[in-house]
Amino acid sequence: MTVSIIRSFKTVAAGVGIALTLAACGSGGAGAGKAEQDPSAPLELWARTTPGGDGEKGMKKLAAAFEAATGKKVEVTAIFDDFETKLSQRAAQKDLPDIVMNDSSQLGTMVSQGIVREVDLSAIKGSDQLLEPALAAARATDGKTYGVPYSAQASALLIRKDWLKKVNLTAPTNWDQMVALAKAFTTQDPDGNGKADTYGLAVPASTKRGYASWYFSNFLWAAGGDFIAKQADGKYKPAMSTAETVAATRWFRDLACTSKVIQPGAATMDTPPTNETFEAGKTGMYVVGPYLMPRFDSSLGKDKYDVVAMPKGPKDSTVLAEGGSVYLMAGSKNEAGQNAFAGYAISAEGQKIGMEGEKAFIVQLPVNKTVDIATVRPDPRWKLYADVYREHGRYAPSIPNWTPVRQSTADTVNALIADCGLDVDAELKKLDQKLTDTLSQQGISAS
Repeated sequence: MTVSIIRSFKTVAAGVGIALTLAACGSGGAGAGKAEQDPSAPLELWARTTPGGDGEKGMKKLAAAFEAATGKKVEVTAIFDDFETKLSQRAAQKDLPDIVMNDSSQLGTMVSQGIVREVDLSAIKGSDQLLEPALAAARATDGKTYGVPYSAQASALLIRKDWLKKVNLTAPTNWDQMVALAKAFTTQDPDGNGKADTYGLAVPASTKRGYASWYFSNFLWAAGGDFIAKQADGKYKPAMSTAETVAATRWFRDLACTSKVIQPGAATMDTPPTNETFEAGKTGMYVVGPYLMPRFDSSLGKDKYDVVAMPKGPKDSTVLAEGGSVYLMAGSKNEAGQNAFAGYAISAEGQKIGMEGEKAFIVQLPVNKTVDIATVRPDPRWKLYADVYREHGRYAPSIPNWTPVRQSTADTVNALIADCGLDVDAELKKLDQKLTDTLSQQGISAS
């Protein structure tokens, strides 16, 4: 997932209860009266990132540039652990921060909590320059916009360049070639150490935070399958037992159970240990976003791996797209300031500031269509990621709460990889029933 990752569903659910109580009490949440405005009031910004880390540095750099350009002060607070709990506590105190910088995938949850206000795009300078896929991800199921996207990312395939040369193969362009290459990396001793200790593909298949589902989406969508399918009336049906999804799941599971080309223990790994398998020379391919390139350039060496577009699946080359949004929190005393900051974050100037630096950057790929990433980052690998995002990126749907869908599907995908004796069709049918219940609970079930 992105640098700022979704926390557990239980924590989010607790926050929903608190925040909805807040909204019902008319304290500044959805449906509450507008707070008395003070356009000179400083803006309090919460960023979902590690305190003292590069993300906080990048946020503070953007805030300082905004203050220099407008005279409006922004106070940045970086929080990662227990982010939802702390945000819910502030909601209960009727004292939300003015701005929250958080994952785009959190939009449905935050809208359901009643802690964000609807965005009037006409009041956000430069909103007409936003890429449509990013803007669409900021719309909730009611068709209204509740976030302003400021960063995007998509998945591509990292491949050990030196291993390719060793096994005398080229980068794969389809799934069959990808499996063949994964087998070669697993069986032909590409690191030349004389040991059978290398594997074709790095896979974070843990249930933690829904990683197995998150990673699998890059293959599921390329096969024409889906987690849930939107109907003509805007409602959703579960789609995990469709023919396309079953085929994609079998193919993905075979990587672990038949070809045995993914790293041992994948079913217990989230991204940190999976990252280590790639940089330590244990796995030869990894499907991931651009945010890990600076790390791998340093730890592994830029000359040791290539970045290529994902091989074409049975349907196409669709990959997971994600990003970050500026959320304008309900009850702010300075809505004009909120709008101004959001406009600056998506401006050509703000986007370039957000992309600058080797580590302390907060914009992965620009969402402003007038910004050419090559002018800020001449490295062609970044341009490849930008092209993949624009041509093949797909966001998870903005339903009221995506987290339980991701978690349920991760539980099933993980189980199928961990236990090769399970029946794929039976498990996916069980999953569809769980998803039906989840969609019903959220009021968006078509059945």
